[in-house]
Amino acid sequence: MPEPERPDAYDPVGPLPREAMSPTGQGGAMDLALEEGESLEKTLAPAPGGAGPSEKARSLWSDAWHQLRRNPVFIVSALLILFLVLIAIWPQLIASGDPLQCDLSKSQEGSSPGHPFGYDTQGCDVYTRTVYGARASITVGVCATLGAALLGSALGGLAGFFGGWWDALLSRVADIFFGIPVILGGLVFLSVVTSTTVWPVVGFIVLLGWPQLARIARGSVITAKQNDYVQAARALGAGNGRMLLRHVAPNAVAPVIVVATIALGTYIALEATLSFLGVGLRPPTVSWGIDISNAASQIRNAPHMLLWPAGALSLTVLAFIMLGDAVRDALDPKLR
Repeated sequence: MPEPERPDAYDPVGPLPREAMSPTGQGGAMDLALEEGESLEKTLAPAPGGAGPSEKARSLWSDAWHQLRRNPVFIVSALLILFLVLIAIWPQLIASGDPLQCDLSKSQEGSSPGHPFGYDTQGCDVYTRTVYGARASITVGVCATLGAALLGSALGGLAGFFGGWWDALLSRVADIFFGIPVILGGLVFLSVVTSTTVWPVVGFIVLLGWPQLARIARGSVITAKQNDYVQAARALGAGNGRMLLRHVAPNAVAPVIVVATIALGTYIALEATLSFLGVGLRPPTVSWGIDISNAASQIRNAPHMLLWPAGALSLTVLAFIMLGDAVRDALDPKLR
């Protein structure tokens, strides 16, 4: 007659009961295996409300955007720059007057209803001229930055990728431009120009600004082309054009963007400096540099003429520099 099955019996081949897998408390091999299993289970378990271990890794740009959205410096500077760009395109949004309409009978008068910034020496509304001055300054800064970035990136990228005599020639030409003093070069170059538009100033800034960005692009391309994925693409038979456009350039453009963003604010300040010296933008163009130059001699009698355009210029330059610093921190993992 078969023996009845005991309640505590278990199948040696089947799974062990939970009581049989309990820790012994003596630090043996079983305890160590159990601790490693629990640790592995916690690691593989998905976080509450998040993705599991199979979550796709973010790229450099998505990770940078993820960091920028949480950076208050970037948010403040971006909102300020957006506001400046809007009033540069549509100054009528916040200023209804004409910046060239002046009344000498109100020369150097202080603030009054409808004219919060007062009047300048010619009787022009300082508020209206300050608002309209954003257009020329931001136009010069943006166009000069785009021109210098495109020219510098193209020349520097080709020199860094191909090397040889092209690299040596570009380095020597860049050294020549680095040796030209910016203010002195502006006085010499722009003093013979009679145009009252912004393009001579933009051309001069691009002429002296591209070597810096070319050197940054050259070093970044030299670093990127030594990576394993570029060598693998070359081994698979990819041509120079494909490697440069598909593999090297996207991974070498980040430093150029950072330097160009910071340089934009510097170019706006340079335009104001050249206009202050009388060789930059000229009337009837409305510019912060021109207004600061006109107000410099009257700073004791009418300080409001200098305060508002100089404050707008300083705020604009600061906003672009802060934006560049935030972008640099987001694109450089070493600074996080």
